[in-house]
Amino acid sequence: MSQITRLFDFPYYQLKTYPLKEAIVSKKEGQWKAYSTQEYINLSNQFSKGLLEIGISKGEKVAIISSNNRTEWNICDIGILQTGALTVPIYPTISSDDYQFIIEHSEAVYCIVSDQVVYDKLIAVKDRLPNLKEIYSFENISGCKSWNEILQQGDSDKQNEALEKVKQSVTSQDPATIIYTSGTTGRPKGVLLTHNNIVSNVLMSFERVPLNLGQEKALSFLPCCHIFERMILYLYQYCGISIYYAESIETISDNLKEVKPHVMTVVPRLVEKVYDKIYAKGDDLTGFKKKLFYWTIELGEDFEAYNRSFLYNIKLWVARKLVFSKWHEGLGGNLKLMVSGSAPLQARLARVFGAAGIPIMEGYGLTETSPVITVNDMRNHGLKFGTVGKVLKGLEVKIAEDGEILVKGPSVTSGYYKDIEKTNEAFSNGYFCTGDIGEIDSNGFLKITDRKKEMFKTSGGKYVAPQVLENTIKQSRFIEQVMVIGDGEKMPAAFVQINYDFVKEWAKRKNIIIGQSYEDICSSTEVNNRIQVEIDAINKRFGNWEQVKRFELTPTIWSIEGGELTPTLKLKRKIIKEKYQSLYDKIYRN
Repeated sequence: MSQITRLFDFPYYQLKTYPLKEAIVSKKEGQWKAYSTQEYINLSNQFSKGLLEIGISKGEKVAIISSNNRTEWNICDIGILQTGALTVPIYPTISSDDYQFIIEHSEAVYCIVSDQVVYDKLIAVKDRLPNLKEIYSFENISGCKSWNEILQQGDSDKQNEALEKVKQSVTSQDPATIIYTSGTTGRPKGVLLTHNNIVSNVLMSFERVPLNLGQEKALSFLPCCHIFERMILYLYQYCGISIYYAESIETISDNLKEVKPHVMTVVPRLVEKVYDKIYAKGDDLTGFKKKLFYWTIELGEDFEAYNRSFLYNIKLWVARKLVFSKWHEGLGGNLKLMVSGSAPLQARLARVFGAAGIPIMEGYGLTETSPVITVNDMRNHGLKFGTVGKVLKGLEVKIAEDGEILVKGPSVTSGYYKDIEKTNEAFSNGYFCTGDIGEIDSNGFLKITDRKKEMFKTSGGKYVAPQVLENTIKQSRFIEQVMVIGDGEKMPAAFVQINYDFVKEWAKRKNIIIGQSYEDICSSTEVNNRIQVEIDAINKRFGNWEQVKRFELTPTIWSIEGGELTPTLKLKRKIIKEKYQSLYDKIYRN
């Protein structure tokens, strides 16, 4: 194959270039079950033929809702795309009403679910979806058809000719998928992406892959329905990298040790949790070992990717030998890099993990850009801490007068499905308006400073960029989540969700009685005073007008299920403000 133009070309390219015995791998009944590249293609073709047998037509849509990543997802994805149909991946954690909206809006005619929990949520709204012909499931569910029925219907040569004909009819400009953005406000928008949008992003991103092609393993756990992980899965296939799917977020630690991957994608929140666990273990040490641990952390926080002094490199060698080597063991022993996206990564953590010899390639992009716009790369001085890297070759990025990042290129969507008004709003003179504020330095590195819509002005006329404050405040081990408020008010303030586990541990060490319920902990004078110390220390880094003058602790854990966070762990600011309106009034009205 001379050129890849459609998403379903990737497995065939892998078969020709890096045929793998373990192309996609999931755990089944406690054992890792691998499919070779050839088996992956055979099953995908079988699924395509089964879809044609039940009457799928080019241009129709098939929704997929899976609670976890699994090999079945890849097989269905390629199988659907080969028929000229579109995939509509849906986050499993959203509400039944959102299921209904997406399936209805996308006009999906079939839906494939993973398990009983997802099935029950979908069945709750099935009667309101007259165009949904059938539901199939990966797992055996009473009353639900199995996806194996589609495979069985395609297990013959009956549709061979029809499949080849429809595959040939699919072009690079045909739509491939509709991905509904998680949305921090209101209903999600359906981002329409063509085969070329995503293929071009894979090929542009390939230049930044510092791995041995055809030889290494990846561990995948970020949702396949998210464009970041989905594009990476195609990229892995293009690079001949074996894809292992983690069982769940709870089993990540065990799966890392079992698989021993060379690469994995992460979100900053996971990096923070990994670091917090490492730090907690170091904090429990005593004597010389504890001093050595703290010395190593301080050394890591001063890490530079390039041009380090001879003395620093000597110290780094010692730290890697005595301390950082244990980090490697905990992460499987072979991890060469992590790729971070979806939210801003603390530069401090990027430095520490870089010092440990596990560089984090932070990138930036949106669903609408398929997604990568920029990404850091350790090679050729292509990494700069505190930035999201340089623009991919093939994309054009410019900064508008108001600081907004604008982008143009082959991976940029043509618009939102069935929404001309929002599509027109999203573009300016051919450039997609990202909604992010940023700046490009003299060496071409992009730095994100805030979300345009999230910046606010106090009643004194001063602009405040909440994300900058929030990302700095979250560096405190006492604080799990924070939302800076103050639009139109006299001063910035914050809602703070404390790290309950760490606060309980802190109180125990200090012999402070704080109670057990979240309400008791949040009402503790000692806890509030300690959080004030953290806020005061952080405020010194900011101008007087943007400092957090007051805060209130929220007596609940912010979560996707609770409605405070999107499936990609972004703050739902409007909902959080409404939920804690009484605390808002306590800050500004009392």
